[in-house]
Amino acid sequence: MRITTWNVNSVRQRLEHLLAFLKEAEPDVLCLQEIKTQDDSFPRLEIEAAGYHVVTHGQKTFNGVAILSKARLEDVRTGLPGDPSDEQARYLEGMVPLGAGMVRVGCIYLPNGNPVGTEKYPYKLGWMERLAAHAAALLKLEEPLVLAGDYNVIPEPGDCHDPAAWAQDALFLPQTRAKFRELLNLGLTDAVRATTNAEKLYTFWDYQAGAWQKNNGIRIDHLLLSAQATDRLIGTTIHKHVRGWEKPSDHVPVSVDLRAEPVR
Repeated sequence: MRITTWNVNSVRQRLEHLLAFLKEAEPDVLCLQEIKTQDDSFPRLEIEAAGYHVVTHGQKTFNGVAILSKARLEDVRTGLPGDPSDEQARYLEGMVPLGAGMVRVGCIYLPNGNPVGTEKYPYKLGWMERLAAHAAALLKLEEPLVLAGDYNVIPEPGDCHDPAAWAQDALFLPQTRAKFRELLNLGLTDAVRATTNAEKLYTFWDYQAGAWQKNNGIRIDHLLLSAQATDRLIGTTIHKHVRGWEKPSDHVPVSVDLRAEPVR
């Protein structure tokens, strides 16, 4: 099974890219972030025609997440628990068949947090605390779990081209990275780093200053796996070439491939 995450940066603007990627990579599940549309405006018919079921948690103009799946999603949950007043559309969850059982997939668009000196950074940290609490609850179910998305976190200095340039950014501050480590310490595995220690693996390149042409990127799109999912891990792929398409998203898709059954 292939599970992919992609901050598409406006699903209607990138629809041709999305359909091309679905045909090329054939993910079984695709988690989208920043769809930037309400549920009734999502291009559902085009995606369904490509062979995918669709669930969305949209928001006008900003944010928004969606899960596309070849199999019908079950036990769909919308919104991250812990703050009923939070109206931002940033979390969606569902289950799909995996071998003789099921895999639970969470689609995450974690807050950016910039500028740091505003209310946006405490919101980011609070959201990460809620995510950790929810992840801890899900891990108690002892089932295959993939938490996939744009985390807006640079975990380590090797995950960006120039750590000094990001030192004061909300994506790389010590508090941010500590919250991310708390997630991993629950028992989650960073799928990409579990499969490779290669340098200069990035998932985002800014539109400015020739970042793509210079490979001045950062790795902020992650797939975190429970132990039961890690036992099925085959490999990961960063679909870097997608950034070279005409008028692309500034993020690229990242995939994890899982066996139907764990290694015995």
